[in-house]
Amino acid sequence: MRFDLFFGAGFRYSRRPHREDGMDRKELIELFEARFGKAPTLWTQAPGRVNILGEHTDYNDGFVFPAAIDRHLGIAAGPRADARVRAYSVDFQQESVFPLAELTRSATEPWSNYVRGVLEQYRKRGFDPPGMDLVLAGNVPVGAGLSSSAALEVAVAETVRALAGWQVDRVQMALLSQAAERQFVGVQCGIMDQFVSALARAGTALFIDCRDLSYSAFPLSEGVSVVVCDSRVQRSLDASAYNQRRSECEQAVERLQPVLQGIEALRDVTPKQLEQNRGRLPETVYRRARHVVYEDDRVLRGIRMLEEGDIVGFGKLLYESHASLRDDYEVSCRELDELVVLAREVEMTLGARMTGAGFGGCTVNLVRSDGVKAFREHVGEGYRQRAGKDCSIYVCAPSEGVRSERIEA
Repeated sequence: MRFDLFFGAGFRYSRRPHREDGMDRKELIELFEARFGKAPTLWTQAPGRVNILGEHTDYNDGFVFPAAIDRHLGIAAGPRADARVRAYSVDFQQESVFPLAELTRSATEPWSNYVRGVLEQYRKRGFDPPGMDLVLAGNVPVGAGLSSSAALEVAVAETVRALAGWQVDRVQMALLSQAAERQFVGVQCGIMDQFVSALARAGTALFIDCRDLSYSAFPLSEGVSVVVCDSRVQRSLDASAYNQRRSECEQAVERLQPVLQGIEALRDVTPKQLEQNRGRLPETVYRRARHVVYEDDRVLRGIRMLEEGDIVGFGKLLYESHASLRDDYEVSCRELDELVVLAREVEMTLGARMTGAGFGGCTVNLVRSDGVKAFREHVGEGYRQRAGKDCSIYVCAPSEGVRSERIEA
């Protein structure tokens, strides 16, 4: 889950237009050659993600179920003879040049802080990153809650690893990418975004235990499409609101620990235990805890439903999740609620909910593939009439995690 909206760091500035199909491998290579006067030696691609089920559970040691999407950040790269990095962002139309010996934050090229932060994490782990030239371009919508920053971090982590020839597994790349965002950029994110960008498998969503980082891939049903609707509402939940919710979750644990020995986080509390001890919690604290406890339960039930082939039952869990986020956790907004209502009006929709931190951003929808056209028409026109603005609708295919390829001369 993305917390840049809470802390005001990272990609908070306005979005630039982007090509929905992105810049392909050939175009990136050609741009690199034109900019640097030489051929690149490596191409890397890392995906964005959408969280299908399990919201605001990651920082409660809980369970999440995201999928990588076929929107990516691509990098063409080549080595340099000196210990410097020269990186050009197509999306932000900026170049950033800096020495590896002095990795400091940039106020004028904030996108480059994700690159610098990953390099710093490699150095902290005893690696010596080489100098390099980079061209970066992507089609993960920035500011829409689809983890454009995680895609960038993981793509950089893989690029550096492959250029240097190091043996670093994907879990470690995800962890160092998260550390870069937390420690260098200053965004206190969970592990989900980087984890799925690094480890996702095509055609599946990834069940992740955010406590021990165990994970399993589950195929999504054939004939069902993942559709993301961007409300075009700038997310506005501030640091105090996030801190308050996190504090309320911690309060719930503290009040329940005397009667539920051994619990460390809300993921350790069952729905039955929560209801039996409701009187120990102030009403607001109870409702925050209720969302997290039942959301973890929804993820676990949802996995069982997918194993049994019950995609209809799984879809209903998305509606339940949205109602809980709206009413108990109070992180939705009018536009997100309207998108869910519109989605539900389409017969071929199996489930819909807000996804991401809230107060703007996107909804995720499971739609029977032969109903996607009707879904797009109804939701697009209905949102225009009811919200007075357009929404962006992306039909997403669950995608492979990060990959890189050597470019032969």
